Amino acid sequence: MSDRWWFCLKHMAVEPDEGCPNKDRMGPYETREAAANALKTAADRNQDWKREDQDWDGDD
Repeated sequence: MSDRWWFCLKHMAVEPDEGCPNKDRMGPYETREAAANALKTAADRNQDWKREDQDWDGDD
C-alpha cells in the first residue's frame, strides 16, 4: 500500500504513487481522504488568500 496519495485532475480520482504523470495530479497527500478533498482544500486556500489580499494595506 502506498504512503502517499494524489488527486488526478484528468480522471478526477484519487490515485496511489503509481498513477498518472504528476503534471496531471495534485499532491502528494498523506492520506487517501486528504487527496479526495484536494479540490476543496485548494478552493479554501484560494478563498483565504483572497481575503488576506483584500485586507492587505500595502504598508509592509
